Amino acid sequence: MFKKGLLLGLLVFGVQLNYSQIIRTNLPDTVSNWKSENKIGLDVTQITFVNWNAGGNNSISGLLRGHFVRTYTKGNLNWKSELIGRYGINKQEKQDARKTDDQFQLNSTFGYRTDTISNWYYAGKFNFNTQFANGYAYPNVEFAISKPFAPAYMFFGVGAEYSRKDINFNLYLSPLTQKTTFVFDQRLANQGAFGVEKAIYDEFGNLLKEGKNIRNETGILITNQWKKEVFKNINLEHRLALYTDYINNFGNIDVDWQLQIEMTVNQYVKANIGSHLIYDDDIKSKEEENGIQVIKGPKIQLKQLLGIGVVYTF
Repeated sequence: MFKKGLLLGLLVFGVQLNYSQIIRTNLPDTVSNWKSENKIGLDVTQITFVNWNAGGNNSISGLLRGHFVRTYTKGNLNWKSELIGRYGINKQEKQDARKTDDQFQLNSTFGYRTDTISNWYYAGKFNFNTQFANGYAYPNVEFAISKPFAPAYMFFGVGAEYSRKDINFNLYLSPLTQKTTFVFDQRLANQGAFGVEKAIYDEFGNLLKEGKNIRNETGILITNQWKKEVFKNINLEHRLALYTDYINNFGNIDVDWQLQIEMTVNQYVKANIGSHLIYDDDIKSKEEENGIQVIKGPKIQLKQLLGIGVVYTF
């Protein structure tokens, strides 16, 4: 099921990419219904100390990011897909390199409206999230707390979408969305990480039944995206996703909120300030206590980013 879901998502984006290229190549004199946007960026931060009285560690950080969008619009149809990737590392003196950012996300929304003046669409949405590399609760690097496809999340549902391209505003409401959580690392699955059913042991600690690798839920999904130039050369982008399951603790809402400010220096150089807040009752926090990794209860996850680098748009 997981392989089919991931294959479906990549196929959706690949079909859009191929057809948009075919149309631009074979029909140069025809106005294309496809619109594409590609961004690749690299942020680098470096600091070096030589006989610095206040002390400090030499360090270098890098963040590679990509954002690829394909949109098909014709009459009452609108199909938009985007692929987002981010990976960052930090290397400090006398320390191994550590991961600072890691994201792989694929989104695709297909909408149909009854007339060309309406901003409301009947819509279906597909979303897939995972990461590129193992994650650790530093300084403990013996046991990973997350891995590629452990977890991975897939959302697939139907609903209604309100879209205003003139103000870059989008609101999606789905009363029927399936959320599938994948944990394809048996050690993490046995712990019941990320909400999957954990393993069963006898009173002597012997394994009786391994934890499950997949968890399915059905619930309500609401997403909102808005982008605006708040000042000259300063753009604000907001993304919010809210989900609650009908069966398991209905009303207990999973929150995924991203806020980013992009400041343009020139055509290629941009500065970014971003924050990412996540709350999911199924994600338990892990802490280091006396050299032992201890599982705690769910907590608000917050990430803040500040960087300046080169961005190439094509």
